[in-house]
Amino acid sequence: MEKTSRFRELEEKIGYHFQDQGLLRHAMCHSSYANERNMGRLKSNERLEFLGDAVLELITSEFLYKSFPQMPEGEATKTRASIVCEQSLAFCARSIGLGAYILLGRGELASGGRERPSITSDAFEALIGAVYLDGGFTSAKEFVRRFVLDDLKHKQLFFDSKTILQERIQAHCKESLHYELVREEGPDHQKVFVVRAMLGERVIGEGQGRTKKAAEQEAAYHALTGKI
Repeated sequence: MEKTSRFRELEEKIGYHFQDQGLLRHAMCHSSYANERNMGRLKSNERLEFLGDAVLELITSEFLYKSFPQMPEGEATKTRASIVCEQSLAFCARSIGLGAYILLGRGELASGGRERPSITSDAFEALIGAVYLDGGFTSAKEFVRRFVLDDLKHKQLFFDSKTILQERIQAHCKESLHYELVREEGPDHQKVFVVRAMLGERVIGEGQGRTKKAAEQEAAYHALTGKI
């Protein structure tokens, strides 16, 4: 599929049409793609990711402040951190199939970069930054509320999956829950851990992340939702 057609498809998915199509392409340009084509580091989506991160944090803070007036500052800070963490944003990115639209270098493409949480979460933040620059704060806020803050109850399951899974197993099972590291992928500076949640000898979930803890969290979530 031609790149311009792919990006139009992405616009349809997110319900936002860019006035400046270059911003969308920029948001989807991973550093490996830019480097491979000698485009220069500034042509990658890293600066847009930096901007999107700040916009996301502000919108999330405002949402929590207005929606939960009785929530103390400490709890709000913890909740915001869980919403904007890498694993959560990778989860949001998967909901719109964002990985399929990211421009990657051949090496990243061959090593499964389209599914790597570090890449998809960064691209998601870059997309927020691009929407903000193209359509202003209101457009960015609508995007974040639709794709990040839309179902906090369900996402809370993801945020607290290890604790919830442990409690359920203790209440209903005699077997013990533990996590096993299956493999490590990628270079040291971009290491990805793949972990399985095990109930006795049985695999009940699998996840990946840039840290073992993040991978365990995703494995627990998949165990809770029946996705292995």
